[in-house]
Amino acid sequence: GFTMWTAGGGIKGGISVGATDELGSAAVEKPFHVKRLHATILNQMGLDPNRLSYFYGGLDQKLVGVEHTEPIHEII
Repeated sequence: GFTMWTAGGGIKGGISVGATDELGSAAVEKPFHVKRLHATILNQMGLDPNRLSYFYGGLDQKLVGVEHTEPIHEII
């Protein structure tokens, strides 16, 4: 598991989503892949995370991977 905070940009303040075990080493409730965090940030910047790509190593790459990814709606 990991903990982070964000401020501004249309992110709800004062909320917590999910939970970790007693040691904080593993998500036990509502685990999110980091690509969903990336999708949330891009979405709040007005960019479509599933269409935004960049050319690297001869291929078009996406920050959120090749499969459709949704932002974390609980925090926006």
